[in-house]
Amino acid sequence: MTDGGAVRVELRDIVQEYPRPDGQGVMRVVDGIHLMIQGPTILMLLGPSGCGKSTILRMMGGVRPFNAVTPTSGTVLIDGQPCEGHHPDAVMVFQKYANRPDLSVRDNIGLPFRFGLWKRKVDAAEARRRVEEAMAAVGLADKADHRPAQLSGGQNQRVALARALVTRPRILLMDEPFGALDAQIRSDMQELLVKMWEAWRCLIVFVTHDVTEAITLGDRVVVLSTHPARIADDFAIHAPRPRGEAWLRTPEATELGQRILTHLRQAKASGQVRVTV
Repeated sequence: MTDGGAVRVELRDIVQEYPRPDGQGVMRVVDGIHLMIQGPTILMLLGPSGCGKSTILRMMGGVRPFNAVTPTSGTVLIDGQPCEGHHPDAVMVFQKYANRPDLSVRDNIGLPFRFGLWKRKVDAAEARRRVEEAMAAVGLADKADHRPAQLSGGQNQRVALARALVTRPRILLMDEPFGALDAQIRSDMQELLVKMWEAWRCLIVFVTHDVTEAITLGDRVVVLSTHPARIADDFAIHAPRPRGEAWLRTPEATELGQRILTHLRQAKASGQVRVTV
């Protein structure tokens, strides 16, 4: 794999409001977010569940809901240009991996190249080469002809990760992709993500409500408050990878975890957060 190239994502004074369910006015879920992200890097967007992380993440890729203007005000820029619709350099990975049950592992990974789903043109031979390379990189070459029902949850998430990276995105947006996995498989997937990012350096924005996951994976951590979401903290992590269990028990890691939790308490964050170590 080769370098995906430097990319810059900027959020300027982002506000997001939605109509209240009772029809009485609007509810502000994101309030005045200013954020500049220069890739390649891994930025962890952390906050309690329901605080607006996913709303912000989708804006970065130009994913717009059908029933609301997004953002209500402010601007999302990618390489200095307004992002007003789905951006061809951005790919999203969700907790629900959405692999097609009727397709093999190989065909699921190759889906972006079918039916014009991917805007960048790749010839058939190059597409096949990329699929085989991605399949090997996530350790599923021996399961190329299996269907999703024949795979574990972790293996299905590997398929989703390979499908995202096969397009060589400059921006990879990850919405709590490992949240439904058990602790050991989640740790394995975190290691795999770092390994693949080191081989294919893009900008990753990774949403989580897991404090341990944030400090394990991130080059930078942005902590959000809730109701509405504002930036409570924004800091870099310089510890080298891999950051295994031994590092997570060091004073440095403990201090970082406490820093996040303190900000969440000060910001009166009411949603769920998780600490796994």
